[in-house]
Amino acid sequence: MASERQARLADRIRVLIAERLEKGLRDPRLGFVTITDVRVTGDLQHASVFYTVLGTEQERLDSAAALTAATGMLRSEVGRKLGVRLTPTLEFIPDGVPENAGHIEDLLREARERDTAVAGLAASAQYAGDADPYVSREDDED
Repeated sequence: MASERQARLADRIRVLIAERLEKGLRDPRLGFVTITDVRVTGDLQHASVFYTVLGTEQERLDSAAALTAATGMLRSEVGRKLGVRLTPTLEFIPDGVPENAGHIEDLLREARERDTAVAGLAASAQYAGDADPYVSREDDED
């Protein structure tokens, strides 16, 4: 479980990196990048920065290369603005949330289609035996 200090530091790093990316880097390879999450280790020495890129696979690869190239500059800027004794190292990791969400949407769509097919079969279904297979008392008295 993350401590409160880890959570505050991670949130501040996320904001600082997002602001810097909003201002822009001089790298033309950088696409439309969104910082989704930052996780800091317990000793506050390493930060994993999760990001997504809107665009094609090539744009994702180019943006990953641009972020890797700018890691040193981003770390120094984060260190200047954080005001902590030791600046954590930054590692940029592509976030798999959009791909997972797309896969879940496909699975839900398939489940809805199957439910519709089953409902269509159930509407025209008939009982295998009598409609009321239980013997009532009225039948026994006769």
